[in-house]
Amino acid sequence: MTETRDDAWKRLALHPDPTLAELFDADDGRLSKLSSRIELAEGGILFDWSKTHLTDGLLGDFEKLAEAADFAGMRARLFAGEVVNPTENRAAEHSALRGVGKATSVEEADALRARMLAMVDAIHDGALGEVRHLIHVGIGGSALGPALAVDALAREDAKVDVHVVSNIDGVALEEAFAACDPATTLIAVASKTFTTIETMTNAQSALTWLSESGVDDPGGRVIALTAAPEKAVEWGVDETRVLPFAESVGGRYSLWSSIGFPIAVAIGSAGFLEMLDGAARMDEHFRDTDGRANLPLRAAFADLFYSRIRGAQTRAVFAYDERLRMLPDYLQQLEMESNGKSVTVDGEPSGPTAPITWGGVGTDAQHAVFQLLHQGTHLVPIDFIASIEAGDALDPAHHRILLMNCFAQGAALMAGKTSDDPARFYPGNRPSATILADDIDPATFGALIAFYEHRTFAAAVLLDINPFDQFGVELGKEIAKKIERGGESFDPSTEALLKVAGLGE
Repeated sequence: MTETRDDAWKRLALHPDPTLAELFDADDGRLSKLSSRIELAEGGILFDWSKTHLTDGLLGDFEKLAEAADFAGMRARLFAGEVVNPTENRAAEHSALRGVGKATSVEEADALRARMLAMVDAIHDGALGEVRHLIHVGIGGSALGPALAVDALAREDAKVDVHVVSNIDGVALEEAFAACDPATTLIAVASKTFTTIETMTNAQSALTWLSESGVDDPGGRVIALTAAPEKAVEWGVDETRVLPFAESVGGRYSLWSSIGFPIAVAIGSAGFLEMLDGAARMDEHFRDTDGRANLPLRAAFADLFYSRIRGAQTRAVFAYDERLRMLPDYLQQLEMESNGKSVTVDGEPSGPTAPITWGGVGTDAQHAVFQLLHQGTHLVPIDFIASIEAGDALDPAHHRILLMNCFAQGAALMAGKTSDDPARFYPGNRPSATILADDIDPATFGALIAFYEHRTFAAAVLLDINPFDQFGVELGKEIAKKIERGGESFDPSTEALLKVAGLGE
């Protein structure tokens, strides 16, 4: 950290610690200051951070921290397509995929997207024969984003039945096989390098399944989604069925690229474009808005207040909408793989960085983990996410009860309840933020995911860390390769496990 950045953190640590109730009592305008709405082409999203401990004073000092960290300069470099991933000497151009970024990168993204959507339209028009199923094989960012989006947006009237498989455990792939007719199934193989061992092993098994099921040309059923098209062709994919994306797009930021092919196959080209438009609206807000009015930056201020100043080690995300049941899993990778670092961009010790992200779905989670949130000893900031419009056609009582529970939990965490019985005492003063969408449609979904992407980037800039590399995932893979090659020695525990499992020499 520079001295100026250090001074900013020291000022932040000196602020008083009023309760949430005291903050509301002291400021009639608190809600309007900390609750803002993003308007989309149809509908919008409300972001309410008023039940966090942010104050005018804290926000002012966080703005000084942002200035010391050159947040504006780093944001400009992000959107200009300049290097923001110094350890790998790369740009991070996911926003260009949505039309917001360096002009040449936007132009390239438009061309690649047109190619992808032409393939999608051809599938829907029957040019590839009858296609009723798609098995999408990938892992990490090549699977989590598509799986989340398909589950959220294609529950009704899906144009093609999509199954996303990531786990190398064959049980996952067999489950997809059981749900699909091989005669009407396509296989999408998603890998940035087209060398990822889990993905390529699953892809080969999918080809074997097609062949053993009597499909004449299994290779002709494969669509490759990759930043290494030459590798896909070498593997045997017809070059006309390779859908590339740029090397500057990281895996966990890639659902907007050809990695989003299964999303477009499920919801159609128009829906996919609406998703990009919603994300672009958030991009523009993040790029053009300064200080505390910038919603992802304001959220990052709160995140760092709790993790750095208040010592919170986790942050919970609860989606009160079944359509977003996979969002906590997606955010775990986005936030923990991006900001789970222990050194600054200069290689110096960083201090606390990303909290552990976890969560679940309301109201299920209320009967599982909320005991700790209300009466436990851990400080856990919470994001509540809900939709005003229901995702079902049942009695409106279902959705009314769902929303009432969502809002009641935030109110209860803040207010608490006194009691002479210690077991029935709720301390309250527990922070939460609420994201309330008008509906969960493609544009809203796109804006929501872009919000979390930019929130993650903003926190990284303030922490002086690189959110775009992920070397921490490599060591275990390297050791797995050594085990496969044989001839290596490991610790006694690992040696014993290998022997018991029949993997030892």
